[in-house]
Amino acid sequence: MKSFSLARRGAIAAAALTLCGAAMAQSAIKLTLGHGAAPGNPRHEASVKFAEVLKAKSNGRIEVTVAPSAQLGDDAAMVTALRTGALDISANSQGAVANTVPEYAAFGMPFLFGDLAQAWKTLDGPAGKELAVKSADKGLVVLGYWDNGIRHMSNSKRALLKADDLKGMKMRTPPDTVTVDIMQSLGAEAQQIKFSELYVALQQGVVDGQENPLMNIHASKIYEVQKFISLTGHKYEMTPFLMSKRTWDRLSEADRKLVQDAATEATALQRKMSKESDDKLVADLKAKGVQIDNPDKASFQKATAAVVTKWEGSPIGAFVKQVVAASRAN
Repeated sequence: MKSFSLARRGAIAAAALTLCGAAMAQSAIKLTLGHGAAPGNPRHEASVKFAEVLKAKSNGRIEVTVAPSAQLGDDAAMVTALRTGALDISANSQGAVANTVPEYAAFGMPFLFGDLAQAWKTLDGPAGKELAVKSADKGLVVLGYWDNGIRHMSNSKRALLKADDLKGMKMRTPPDTVTVDIMQSLGAEAQQIKFSELYVALQQGVVDGQENPLMNIHASKIYEVQKFISLTGHKYEMTPFLMSKRTWDRLSEADRKLVQDAATEATALQRKMSKESDDKLVADLKAKGVQIDNPDKASFQKATAAVVTKWEGSPIGAFVKQVVAASRAN
């Protein structure tokens, strides 16, 4: 009887281990994170950081595969994929998300923020919280507001020293209505081109110039096909770090906390890298032979003032006014 009892206990223990192993296997989670930036860009480095931190915090149970450089489609396609649950996470773009949640456009008003700290304080305040609620209503869970920098203009034709210098110039914009409005207010011809196709479009002269933060210009080597960069600082853009609500809803409360904690760490890193980039990149771009100019910003501000007036009278006008007021208070 004793040997039978021991054998039975052994069998029960083995079965328990098998069930435990199966349960662990079932609880393993694999997620995919897509974005449109090149490796070396703070967006990519922070995405990798997020994956590393989440894997460590979950003891290897939650793994995130990072797909950079628009491997999974452009930002607009990835927003659609997030909403359907075909993609789990994306470090996306303000303009593309604004096509689904129009209130994102409020943060892109011309000359809204004087520096990054002012932008982040506004995003981390009541306006950013309200934006997160509006995002969730459209199937997008905000894990953090990353940074896509203060934007500047580059071109292959001439120095842009005043607003009139843009008249007649063909300028690429992202899929962002506010940026189109800004370019048109300056007399430029706005053409929407995917970021993944931008280098070739500039190289072939499809457009004369473009606008981006210096970190994007540098990481994507746009300086190779653009001789002039003007530090216009005309517009701020965030990088919304988003999870599909369908994916979020499948997670346990404990796993949601792990995801959010990892996102908070990645957000801090991404913002830090963005803040450190501009001064260093100005010197590096000059060393690469690019002419860096400081334009007459007053002329740009005067020419683009009507853009703010237009958006304050739009269907999201109340939120635009809220963001403008918050930016001034900060």
